[in-house]
Amino acid sequence: MKFLRNLLASIIGSIVAFGIIFFMFLIFISLAGAEQGVVVRNNSVLELRLPLPIKDYTGTDDADPFAGLFEQKQGLDEILHAIRVAQSDDKISGISINRNFLMAGMSQTQAIRRALSEFKSSGKFVYAYGDIYLQKDYYLASVADSIFINPVGSMDFKGLSAEILYLKRLQEKTGVKMEVIRLGKYKSAVEPFLDDEMSEENRMQIKELIGGVWESMLEEIAESRGISSEELNQIADTLGARNPVFAKASGLLDGILFQDEYDALIKEQLGVSEDKNYNTISLLDYSQFASTKRLNKGKDRVAVIFAEGEIFYGEGSPDIIGQGTMTKALKKAREDERVKAVVLRVNSPGGSALTSDIIWREVVLTKEKKPLVVSMGDVAASGGYYIAAAADKIFAESTTITGSIGVFGTIPNISGLADNIGVNAEQVGTNTNAVDYSFFEPMSDNFRASLKESIATTYQTFLERVANGRNMTVEEVEQLAQGRVWTGEVAQKIGLVDEIGGLEDAIAEAASLAGIENYSLRKLPRYKSDFERLMEDLSGASTEIRETAIEKELGAEAYGILKEIRATLNQKGIQARMPFSINVR
Repeated sequence: MKFLRNLLASIIGSIVAFGIIFFMFLIFISLAGAEQGVVVRNNSVLELRLPLPIKDYTGTDDADPFAGLFEQKQGLDEILHAIRVAQSDDKISGISINRNFLMAGMSQTQAIRRALSEFKSSGKFVYAYGDIYLQKDYYLASVADSIFINPVGSMDFKGLSAEILYLKRLQEKTGVKMEVIRLGKYKSAVEPFLDDEMSEENRMQIKELIGGVWESMLEEIAESRGISSEELNQIADTLGARNPVFAKASGLLDGILFQDEYDALIKEQLGVSEDKNYNTISLLDYSQFASTKRLNKGKDRVAVIFAEGEIFYGEGSPDIIGQGTMTKALKKAREDERVKAVVLRVNSPGGSALTSDIIWREVVLTKEKKPLVVSMGDVAASGGYYIAAAADKIFAESTTITGSIGVFGTIPNISGLADNIGVNAEQVGTNTNAVDYSFFEPMSDNFRASLKESIATTYQTFLERVANGRNMTVEEVEQLAQGRVWTGEVAQKIGLVDEIGGLEDAIAEAASLAGIENYSLRKLPRYKSDFERLMEDLSGASTEIRETAIEKELGAEAYGILKEIRATLNQKGIQARMPFSINVR
């Protein structure tokens, strides 16, 4: 027995020692690579390939040698910064937008497109090449001086659509249902649980929403390509870009080339002889180089606080907005004497109403001390709008999805399934309402009335928060509420948004309100690095590794559906959440 104990101890010791040596080796390799740095050669082309999911902000140290250990991501802030640095970098002669399948939201894509347009103003070229252009990919590529496609490539240009699955009959067949209470005739997040088909109100708002996004896309494509929006719609309706020849004939493309012919074209542009290779640098590498170049300098600071993801009660993480992280970040910004203004970047479909109100209060406290401007990303709806409403000014992209001022409550109920399989639950309580709800019994009238009262109170509070923040009456806000969503462009016209613009515009406005011209940026919150998370919480790391493996196995689209189902099942308390999910492709 003693021998076995000693043997087991030796094996465990060897494993631990091997693990330490392995991590020391990784650190050594990473540090060695960091010492070499990124070399940018003269007359280089920046290759804009975006193969990773794009977040507004990754929130970790740029110098972290273990960045991307669990899940590789690109930060929108890093991409935009790299393009702006390249604009004034004498060693960068142009940009090649090359073979993208964008995993980014429409407003994120719009921001990258705008940065590329500004890059062109320096006189440098932007070319685009692809084997396949999906609609979002083409929208980005359309900013280029010239767009090319593989001779046997394909292009998707047919307009936008949205699909929602309805689950009423499935609930009836399985005996598993969601008990629902909602306020607002457009609060259609719960509609799939209540009906078998789309309501007219929901159909109207979705049609207007995707129509507004499509119109914004067409306006920018039309300006870049010299084709009217009417002609672009005709091309979409007739599938006039369904193959490379038709797409070129319609004016959407400039040429049909193989990769080597495209490379030859770039060589000619750069003045490089045909028998030599031209210098390229990837966006990922150039972002590392650009991270050492500060475009904003000054003793004063503008704090940029990123709130990205669904809103859940708790600490929060890079993918979840929790009151813990947001409270700390806002408090840190308002107590920092060097910070003269704050920008809150919101990219969220909403979530917990309680958490939204806690964050709203911190926004109010910060606004009392310093100018606070909100920049809306792809979506700032429901709870996302709730935490934005108190700002001095709100900026949104024209394609931002916002509004959705409404609340609902959903509780799973399996009484039908329990009855079918012969399960009976009996409750005993000390008082009348001690047993308020059981998954195994139909919802009682008393409990439903109590829940409805809570939701009505939360909805009224939401209306009052918006009314105070936007200088409206509660009645005026209610006319715009009812859970309805709007594009940023429409939201500006009805008073929910002040200006159309991106994060840089919001930062400039915050600095202006603070009366400062020279300033640096302080980005918050800072999250633990991949290495820290690995060393501090191996069980958590294992979870992330498993999630990454699941995503790779299922694919991004199927994994996204799985995450939505999980989020629905994990909803607790009253929800201020966007009424549906739209993926623009």
